[in-house]
Amino acid sequence: MTNMGRRGFVKGATLGALAFTVGGVEAIMAPGEARARNVPFRLLDAHQGETLEALGETLVPQAREAGIAHYIDQQLSVPPHEALLQARIFNVRPPFADFYRTAIVSIDESSRRILGRDFAQLSAADQREFVGRMRQNKIEGWTGRPGAAVYAVLRADAVDVVYGTMEGYEALGIPYMPHITPEKRW
Repeated sequence: MTNMGRRGFVKGATLGALAFTVGGVEAIMAPGEARARNVPFRLLDAHQGETLEALGETLVPQAREAGIAHYIDQQLSVPPHEALLQARIFNVRPPFADFYRTAIVSIDESSRRILGRDFAQLSAADQREFVGRMRQNKIEGWTGRPGAAVYAVLRADAVDVVYGTMEGYEALGIPYMPHITPEKRW
């Protein structure tokens, strides 16, 4: 990535592309492509990825396909001051992986206690009901950060991965203006 330069990075970031490691080589691709290509996670395990995908999809439809788990995993692997994660915006203290791992544990423990299964194994209706309770801090015995804070951070991450790309802008009806580069917008 050091050879890419700032313009190449900004162009890739504008298109939603990030650096993923495929077969020991760093490749630039969108999180959804990394998911489709089954790129291995760097820091998350398969269960954590599955939980993030189920939660992301519950919060913002198409987050799973857009690669929410790969996006979060990739962003956890960069220096905290470079991370695009909402945990950073919400002033979560690094390392951000602690926030996401604790959130996953809290979600799964509460889901098993209340509904008898891990969150990712619940029906879509049960997932929505659970998330609604989490958003309102109405889950008895919840551990870790308040459920509403977990909801806010993960929902914002899901919105970013689904709508923070040129395709996302197009889906929202926001025109792309290629003559206005990120440097010129400010």
